[in-house]
Amino acid sequence: MAELIKPTEIAGGAVYGVRQMSYAVDGVSGQDYGAALAAAAFKESVAIETSASAYAEVVRQREKKISDLGDVLAVLSKAIATMNPKSNDTGKKSDADNALITAKNTCASYGVTLSLSDGNKITFKNAQTGQTNVQYALDKEDNNLQQDLITLRSYITKRDNAYSTAARIIDKFNNAASNTIGNIGG
Repeated sequence: MAELIKPTEIAGGAVYGVRQMSYAVDGVSGQDYGAALAAAAFKESVAIETSASAYAEVVRQREKKISDLGDVLAVLSKAIATMNPKSNDTGKKSDADNALITAKNTCASYGVTLSLSDGNKITFKNAQTGQTNVQYALDKEDNNLQQDLITLRSYITKRDNAYSTAARIIDKFNNAASNTIGNIGG
């Protein structure tokens, strides 16, 4: 990997005894000090932006999981609603519903257990157990999501600060160059 900034002294070039330099910035020679400053300052910003983008993807995946598990809870609630509320039999079964098969597959993809009976029915006991398992997974995922959102906000703040710092450095360089030219009388 090439050096980001490589200074090269300009042979025989001096102004009031100060050696003059040329810079190779990201492999492009003949750049000035401002280009070198900009490259160095913005490199940090880009690195932080890359990390923030990766965290944003993690947040999107967690939000999808929460949404999917929320859909499973809705299917389980619907299944429980089809059961005889007056019966104390924990083995009572819901009406047949293909959404239960989808819910089971969704649960399996996230490592949550949901047991069906008779293909597309669920017992009252299994529905309650499934609700508990899904709610636990939702709570856990929500906590993880909140932590990831805090981290993402931190990355965004760091990125914004890095861009601001880069802009201030470049402004200072431009002001110094203008003041120097003004002082020389140009």
